[in-house]
Amino acid sequence: MNTSARPAPPPGRPRIALISATPAAIGPAVAGLADAFPEAEPWNLLDDALLTDAEAQGGLAPALADRMRRLIAYAVAGGARGVLLTCSLYGPVAERAEAAVPVLAADSAAFAAALARGHRRVLVLASFAGALDDSLERFRAAARAAGSPVRAVGQVIAPGERPDPGDADGVLLAQYSLAPHADDLVAALGLPVHTGPHTAARALRSAVGRAAEATSAAGTATAGTERSTSCSE
Repeated sequence: MNTSARPAPPPGRPRIALISATPAAIGPAVAGLADAFPEAEPWNLLDDALLTDAEAQGGLAPALADRMRRLIAYAVAGGARGVLLTCSLYGPVAERAEAAVPVLAADSAAFAAALARGHRRVLVLASFAGALDDSLERFRAAARAAGSPVRAVGQVIAPGERPDPGDADGVLLAQYSLAPHADDLVAALGLPVHTGPHTAARALRSAVGRAAEATSAAGTATAGTERSTSCSE
């Protein structure tokens, strides 16, 4: 990765950093922004050893979480107005991030969308066990927090493979690399399929907009205070 941060983007076009652990996630993430947050400027940051190192270290080890936090800090220093972690395995880092801009996990918005549909049983799909286990654990936690009785089951599949949905009434894709197959899954299974890229882009657009409004309001309040102070002197 280039060690020097990019110059700031034009004022009217918010830069969104997409931190990926595999090149396969980049295309779906950029496509999601283009569709649901077209005014954003995508900035791709790729560390393609994040997954292999996680496998070697038995999951999201503290050193790997620290590495992701440094990537987030690098993105913010480079002018990012929002950050999206496209790898579901690193979702807990996003959920605990302390940054000056919105930081989203790959699938948190998709979790919310799936829970909002009122499914009874959701099939979670991933291409390897680590991503599946992490997504199942966090989706179930999100369901408990929302008071939802939905049940979640999981399958590991190869991209393009047709899963067995059993009695599921909804599908959740745990990885961005599976998102390009969403339409085929909808056609094959006849079920709604929830994917991370588009839901995350919509959530980021909303969060970045709220942050901009808050900054503008704070600036207006400060200017008003300064004018008042000036008049009293």
